[in-house]
Amino acid sequence: MTDVPPTKDWRQAGAVTGIKQQGSCGCCWAFSAVGALEGMMQVNTGKLIPLSEQQLLDCSTNYENQGIATETDYPYQEMQGTCDAQKAATAAARISKFEDLPANDEQALLNAVSMHPVSVCIEGGGQDFQNYRSGVFNGQCGTQCDHAVTLIGYGTSEDGMKYWLIKNSWGETWGENGYMRIQRDAGVSGGLCGIATRSSYPVA
Repeated sequence: MTDVPPTKDWRQAGAVTGIKQQGSCGCCWAFSAVGALEGMMQVNTGKLIPLSEQQLLDCSTNYENQGIATETDYPYQEMQGTCDAQKAATAAARISKFEDLPANDEQALLNAVSMHPVSVCIEGGGQDFQNYRSGVFNGQCGTQCDHAVTLIGYGTSEDGMKYWLIKNSWGETWGENGYMRIQRDAGVSGGLCGIATRSSYPVA
């Protein structure tokens, strides 16, 4: 598949919940995974339901796949705790598996994001990345996977720069109200900041 829309913003399609802040728990992976799952469920059912990052933090060590509760039923506490089996039992969404995309393939990533949000791992530890405020980011960063975000779209800026649109978990005061546009097809193996090195999405 190579015939994809020129732009995509899953916020406009109603498949992205609001920005939440992860706190200091090192749990960006949970926000990234839940963002992709919320998007997949909305694409499949037409309903956008905020799901529980806290359940992933508390219960993922059990390696169970009994579904995930809503944010309301299992609210976020900003730190890992003990798995609450009763809250976790009220599953609002279930998946059959996660599909990994080919590494270092921005075209495959583009194809996937045209159909649903995708969970990606990037290098977010650099000063340029952390200090991002607005515009299409093309600052200094490597390709080491040390941070996870949800890829929710793509497009081209007014001055012709292609970009990916990501949802971060650092709160609304970071970037463009919690989001970032980062250069796409930058000529870097693995994509800028390694955005195409490790990516996956849930399958219902």
